[in-house]
Amino acid sequence: MSLLVAILLGIVEGLTEYLPVSSTGHLILVSQILGQTSEGAKAFDIVIQLGAILAVVVHYRRLLGARLAGLMRGDIEALRLAGALAVAFAPAAAIGFVLHKTIKEHLFGPLPVALALFAGGVLMIVVERTRAARNIQGLHGLQHVTPGRALIIGLGQCFSLWPGASRSMCTIVAGQATGLSTATAAEFSFLLALPTLGAATLYEGFKARHELASSVGGASIWVGMLVSFFVAWGVIAVFIRYLQRRGLEPFGYYRIVLAALVLWLAR
Repeated sequence: MSLLVAILLGIVEGLTEYLPVSSTGHLILVSQILGQTSEGAKAFDIVIQLGAILAVVVHYRRLLGARLAGLMRGDIEALRLAGALAVAFAPAAAIGFVLHKTIKEHLFGPLPVALALFAGGVLMIVVERTRAARNIQGLHGLQHVTPGRALIIGLGQCFSLWPGASRSMCTIVAGQATGLSTATAAEFSFLLALPTLGAATLYEGFKARHELASSVGGASIWVGMLVSFFVAWGVIAVFIRYLQRRGLEPFGYYRIVLAALVLWLAR
C-alpha cells in the first residue's frame, strides 16, 4: 500500500469514526474505489482505528486520569463509570467474537453498507423529529449512565457490527432512547470506543499480522494511524460542540444520499 493511499484512508477513518455515518462503511467504499480489496487492506481499515482510539484518550485525558485515580481510591463515580463501560462493552464483544468471520465474508461490500446507511439515516431522522416534537432534552452528565442504560447502549452497539450501521449512531441513538441527552450519549459512546475499538484492533492486528506485513507494510500502517489520530481529535471536539446546539438529523440525510449514490454506482 502506498503512503498516499494510507493517508487518504487515515483521513476517512479520522473524519468518520466518531460521526454517526459509519467509518467502516466509508472505508469499505473508499477502499473499493482505490482498489484496496486484499485481506491485508481490510485488516488495515480496522487497525488504523488505533489512531482514533488515542484521540479519545488525549481529548478526555483529564476525565480518564481522574477516573483512573478514583478507581485506585475506590471512588463511587469512577466505579460506576467503569462498570457501565464494562456492561456496554460485553454484548458486542461476545457477538463480534462469534460472528467475526461471517460478518467479514458476507457484509464487507457496497450493497450491505448501502442498506445499513439508509436504514440508519431514516432511524436518526425519525428519532430527532420525535424528540423535537416532544421537546425532549434528556439527562445531561455521565453520572446518569446507570447499568441498565449501559446495557441498552451495549445492545444497541451490537447492530453496529453490520458495516454501514455506525457504532456511533447505534450507541448514541440507544443512549437517547434511555433518556440521555444527545451530547451525553455521544460522550459515553466516545468512551465506549476505548474497549470496543481497542479489542477489535488488537484482535485483527494479531490475526492478520502476516497479511498486513506482506500487502500493507509497517510505514503505511503507522502513517494511517497517525493521520487518523489528528483528524479524529479535531472531529471529537467539533462534534461535541455541535451536538450541544443541534441534533443528528443532518447526518441522517447525508446517509440516505450516500446510500442512494452507492446503489446507483453498484448497478
